[in-house]
Amino acid sequence: MPTDTTSPRTPSGARSLEHPAREDIRLADVLHALADPMRLRIVCTLAAAEGELNCADIELPVSKSTCTHHFRVLREHGVIQQLYRGTAKLNGLRRADLDELFPGLIDGVLRAADLQARRLGEE
Repeated sequence: MPTDTTSPRTPSGARSLEHPAREDIRLADVLHALADPMRLRIVCTLAAAEGELNCADIELPVSKSTCTHHFRVLREHGVIQQLYRGTAKLNGLRRADLDELFPGLIDGVLRAADLQARRLGEE
């Protein structure tokens, strides 16, 4: 069952986005979301930031509509959480949920992405 980001501190009428509940996140969906290089780049950037980032803080070599699509896929598959603060849409990695459901997955993916980036940089 999807959940939204509305919290007791969210003013009524504030915009919120639907996210899957922790128990509804599936491994196949997470792996699908991480399989795309742009989405993997987003996840690596969020993991390195260790906090929330505005969409504009994550530079991707694709159009704005394509960026929106990638963020939506990550959110709908339970990899990231998006919330509005004023007019900004902030993104954060759902690290605790993913670590609880799939221990070691995100660490392994981040290590593999780093190794690949270093290997490609050496060529």
